[in-house]
Amino acid sequence: MVQESDIKPYTSSSRQSTKSTSVESAEDRHCSSIQSFWNFAFSQNKVSGMELCPSPLGLEKEYATLFTTDSLHFLHELISTFDEEVDEILQLRVSKKAQLDLTGDLPSFLESTTHIRRDPDWKVLPVPSRLQKRHVDIGDLAPCDTERFIKALLSPAQGIQVDFDDGNCPTYYNQIKGIYNVFKAVHNLFPNVPHISQAPVLMLRPRAWNMVEHNMMVEGKEAPGPLFDFGLLMFHCGKALFEQKSGPFFYLSKVEGYMEARLWNKIFVWTQQKLGLPLGSIKATVLIENVLAAFEMEEILYELQEHSAGLNCGIWDYSASFVNKFGHRPAFLLPDRHKYVNMEKHFLRSYMDLLVKTCHRRGALATGGMAALLLPEDPLSDAYRRVLASVTRLKLLEITAGVDGFMVYDLNLVEPMQKLFKGHSEGDNQLDQLRNDVTVFPEDLLSMPSGGVTLNGLKYNIAVGVLFINAWLSGKGHFFYKGQVEDSATAEISRSQVWQWVRHQTRLEDDGRVVSRQLVTDLIKELIMDLSPHCGSVRQRLHTAAKMFQEVIAKRHFPDFITTYLNQDHTFLSSQNTEPLQALEKDLRRSKL
Repeated sequence: MVQESDIKPYTSSSRQSTKSTSVESAEDRHCSSIQSFWNFAFSQNKVSGMELCPSPLGLEKEYATLFTTDSLHFLHELISTFDEEVDEILQLRVSKKAQLDLTGDLPSFLESTTHIRRDPDWKVLPVPSRLQKRHVDIGDLAPCDTERFIKALLSPAQGIQVDFDDGNCPTYYNQIKGIYNVFKAVHNLFPNVPHISQAPVLMLRPRAWNMVEHNMMVEGKEAPGPLFDFGLLMFHCGKALFEQKSGPFFYLSKVEGYMEARLWNKIFVWTQQKLGLPLGSIKATVLIENVLAAFEMEEILYELQEHSAGLNCGIWDYSASFVNKFGHRPAFLLPDRHKYVNMEKHFLRSYMDLLVKTCHRRGALATGGMAALLLPEDPLSDAYRRVLASVTRLKLLEITAGVDGFMVYDLNLVEPMQKLFKGHSEGDNQLDQLRNDVTVFPEDLLSMPSGGVTLNGLKYNIAVGVLFINAWLSGKGHFFYKGQVEDSATAEISRSQVWQWVRHQTRLEDDGRVVSRQLVTDLIKELIMDLSPHCGSVRQRLHTAAKMFQEVIAKRHFPDFITTYLNQDHTFLSSQNTEPLQALEKDLRRSKL
């Protein structure tokens, strides 16, 4: 077993200390760490064509462990090999959207791939034994949160969604800390934590294609975020996970069609060859988070046959994709999500039923979404019983639909939901539920629920949008609000609905007022007033978040992803870079340079 003492942090050869560590002052230690910080950065010209920003303060050991010469060469080759194809699939997204806008057409099942859907004989390869039974996974777990990560590893959950996407804010610090924590878990470096072969299985979720890694340049371009995450995770953990029969397993976020699945498959094949792993070692679950992908589910499984761990259905990213693709069309006005949108609505139930049928027909696992509600502390309280009853009702709907598992955020929900699953299903999974009773047509997937817009729904969406941006500006990918966890998926649907309601000048059910930019601005001011007494020294950050939310909901053209919008915004980027710059300034002042 690897010992943490075996991990040798980088030490600059130019650093010479004349003081013993025991008597070194805090100021000297700070100066030394800053010096090491910058020396290490400028020593990273080991790989031609690659530039890497220096380590975040306090992560010098983690940085040195992850960014070895060999790992940098691997990342350079991985990114160089597939960079053009990443650009091509992003351009294909733009082209598809433009075509839909110009023609007014609606998506349908592809004629060009009819032969794949009609062929009854092909199936995905069976998944390894550790994936056969995953009734309840823990979702939205940003691995940079060491305490929560360890608690999850100690939990009775069957799996952990190790999330570098929806529940994570992709600061440089968080990415390095999170990947390093996965490294420690895989190599059994956390004390008093089960061996990786006995702990909940790690379902690693790299960032989606829309995200870039600003801190790495490869051949003059910022690195694609998912390749940065995937490459480091595979290089440092892939072989160990395979040898322990515990991976490597992944979630693939925001895939919009089978061409994107084909690219991921090529990346998997290439990576396995480079690292000496057998074909099919990598298994991946594709999250169907986009309405266009719902029409290509069989094709996505087909492209990933050797590497598929199934498909996943959720609610909020998927619902938000309707605004993304058709939000300017009045026929696709999405009503108040709290009052009129849930998995029992026809368009969402059809999507879930089709996903389960498609997966089980092809021998793939179908998993449901994440319960975001949080259990109150007192198990004897009425509030506790109400929350548990609500989660139970929604998860029972998924179980009866035939899903093979789902996620919860609250660790205290793991055991109640495992008991629920066991009581309403048989065996490790429900692959025998073929759902031959299901027939889904394009109009089923595209039928918007009836309903209007309420003042409470508008206020809630505004609050979630503003508070999510506020969380990002503080380096966090999710936050708690009114008894549940909110992440980029709920922020996505929240800001999408506000944008769409403003665009269509929708009237409130309550009093007939038009949802306008001015009304949204007034409600944001109310929100800030309500929250200000609790903000203390971070009040300015909340005001900044409010202004950014006002910008995004008033854009003439709908920003595809709120995370992309934020990740490219100078306000967010500068908020992540102030600490090393301030530290350098202090160091220079002390040195009287």
